[in-house]
Order: sequence, then C-alpha cells, then structure tokens
Amino acid sequence: MRTYTFKGGIYPAEKKELSNSCKMEKAFPSTKTVVIPVTQGGAANKPLVSVGDVVSKGQIIADSDAFISAPVHASVSGKVTKIEPRIVTGNTEQPCIVIEDDGTEKTAYMEPLDPFKCSKEEAIARIRNAGICGMGGASFPTHVKLNPPADKKIDFVLANGAECEPYLTIDERIMQENAESVVYGLAACMKITNAPKGIIVIEDNKKYLVETLEKAVAESGFSGITLCIVKTKYPQGGEKMLVKAAVKREIPAGKLPADAGCIIQNVGTLAAIADAFRLGKPLIERGLTISGGQCEQPKNLLVPVGTLVGDLIPEVIQLKPGVCKIISGGPMMGDSMMTANFPVQKNTSAVLFLGKDELNLQQEDVCISCGRCINACPCRLAPVMMIRSLKADNLDEAVKYGLSDCIECGSCAYVCHGQIKLVQRIRIGKQQLKARAAAQKAQGGNN
Repeated sequence: MRTYTFKGGIYPAEKKELSNSCKMEKAFPSTKTVVIPVTQGGAANKPLVSVGDVVSKGQIIADSDAFISAPVHASVSGKVTKIEPRIVTGNTEQPCIVIEDDGTEKTAYMEPLDPFKCSKEEAIARIRNAGICGMGGASFPTHVKLNPPADKKIDFVLANGAECEPYLTIDERIMQENAESVVYGLAACMKITNAPKGIIVIEDNKKYLVETLEKAVAESGFSGITLCIVKTKYPQGGEKMLVKAAVKREIPAGKLPADAGCIIQNVGTLAAIADAFRLGKPLIERGLTISGGQCEQPKNLLVPVGTLVGDLIPEVIQLKPGVCKIISGGPMMGDSMMTANFPVQKNTSAVLFLGKDELNLQQEDVCISCGRCINACPCRLAPVMMIRSLKADNLDEAVKYGLSDCIECGSCAYVCHGQIKLVQRIRIGKQQLKARAAAQKAQGGNN
C-alpha cells in the first residue's frame, strides 16, 4: 500500500516501543476522589451541582448555553465535596468539581440511539449531550465540528490515527482493541455530515493494524470506508498535513478542514461517539499513555475523567528516581507540569515522566540564518523571519511571515542550531496580537 506525506516536518525518535504492546488497563485513583474541571472544551461552563449533592456516574454537572461548548459529566457516583479552583494542564487554576466515589456505580446514562435512523438534529444533540470533544488534544466540541455551515459540502470524514507525537500509543491501542467502535463512529459521522467517503489514516509505523482495521470495516457492513497509509513523520497528525497527505487538498490559510471538504476526528473521539449512541454513555473515561524513561513500566490506562495523576502513584504508576520533567501530552506540543497533582481531562492523551537524558538542556545561542526552520515548517512559513519581526516589535510583519498560521508544532525549534525557543516566542507574539486586537476593539467601542 502506497504511503503519502507532506513537505517539511521532522523525524524525532519515536519511543513507541515503550508502550505500544501494552494493552489498555483500567485504573482508579487511590483516594477514590476525582477532580473534574468545569470546562473542558469551548465556552466556559457553570456548575449545575452544589457541595453536598449526590451525583450519579454520567450525570451532567456543568454546562453552558453557548453553542460552542460541551457539558461535563460526573465520572463516578458519589458526593460533591468541594467546588474550588485547582491546577490543571497548562499550570493554570480552573474551577473544578470534586466528587468522592461512594462505590455504588449508580449511572445516569442516556437511552441508546441509532444514528442511522434518527435525524441529523437528534444525532448532533446526542453528541453534545454526551459532552464529546476532540480527544486528540484540541478539545473542540465535536457537535460543532459535525455541523458545518450549509455551504460547506463535506466529501471526506478522516479518522485521525496518525498519532505522530513521540511516546504516545493510546490511539494505536484503541485501533487495536476497539477497531469496531472506531469504524462505527466513523460511519455515524459520515451519516451526520452526508459525506460519501470515510478514510482511516494511520502512519506506516502502524501497518500491522491494516488487517485489524480492514476486518472491522468488512464486518461492519458500512460502505465508503477505506484506509490510507501515510509516512511516519512529525507532525503528520496535524489537520493541514493530514488533509494534504490523505486527499491531496489544501486547507486555505486561516480556514478549517471543512473549507477543504473534510471533517477530521481523532480515533478516540470516534470510539466515544460509538459509545454515546450504542450505550448512551457520556465521555467520562479517558484512555492515555503513561510513558517516559523514568517509568518503571510504561502503560496505557483507562481512567475516570478527573483522576489526579498523582493519585495513581505509586499503586498504578511506579517511577524511577530522577524525574526531571512531567509533561501532560506529547513532548512536542504538551505542557510541562510543576507536579503530578493535576487531573486527567477529556483531551489528556498522555503523561510523560522524563529523565535528564531525554531533555534538551542546552542554552539559547544566536540565530545563524541557516534556514533549517523554514525547511522543517510543515505549514511552509518562515519562523526565523517571524522572530526577527517580533524582536523589532513589528507585529504586522510577523503576521505577513505567518504568525497567525503557525500551529506551534515545534518542528522549527527541534532543528534550530541555536536552540532558540521559537515556539515560546511565537506564542508570546500571538498573545501580543490578541491583546492589540482587543485594545483596538475596545477603542472602537468607545468612539
């Protein structure tokens, strides 16, 4: 089977062998308590419960009236003990609902719903009510993605199984262990968007999954679903790169996949969609990879949303001495965390415990104008010119060189001879751009 790819990108050490043979295993926090962030995708939610309330697993505990939002559900049955700010991924404080499990396993799931017989409106409402959002990292509400403007004709639904970040293998395990659910979720999305074709996209380091996935497609009876093998390269799983490799289309600058006739869903999201329809189960569990050189035994876990990572240590996660860095997500785009006492959220794909030999601890040097960052950029931007423009306080010129279109994948920083913190500087530039736009809007409102 031919492989496809995009221009640019990098080839970091994969580190998949640490955990890709580890089956998903269920785990539960040692404290029997979960800390559930009130907002996990889209507009800010408000709590719908109070301290002292007894809730059931699957019950909505926070929601918003905004269209671009996703409700949050109790991931265990028990009593609400606190509603307070806690540190979450990104090292920011966010309102969280703390629930102590009572061991009853009482559920408040929805009734099953057939996505192939119900209306589009009913199907989209089910996905929203299940609180499903992108599980590949962005956490964008899925029901919004599946309801593009009427003038956007969707030709393809792409199941993103590329999983290009080093160390991460949870998507690989989902496709291995729950291929049938992935295919069902993909077919449901095709039905909702009226897309004639669905494509499961995997990198060629997962070719062994072809037989499993093709068997699941054949046994499903759904038509229009095929597989596409893309080259193992980072960031192959990015939306622009995936669309370019799989269907040879370009997502226009500043636009979305729907503008190229595509909808992209992570394979974990598709499995969650299948559960929402067939079981009436909201998104209350999260599969994630636990890996890194300081893990005694890397593994793939399935835990309740809101599980504090620290509450899995040492009963489930055993660590070697010398942990130098904890990352929520992958090493390229994840967030470095101060401690392990942060909750697993709907978009937490991994937690990595890294040692000194896995980190780049070199100090920044000067730019030597080598142009490697330009060659590596998968979006064909000019990072070096962006940085120079930002250093000169010229935001407009930085935008001209692609500031707004940067996906912050880190490919440029990875190849930089000077070890310049390109991504961090670009993020600061985006913050300055956002602040300027807000100031201009405020000034316009005062005139």
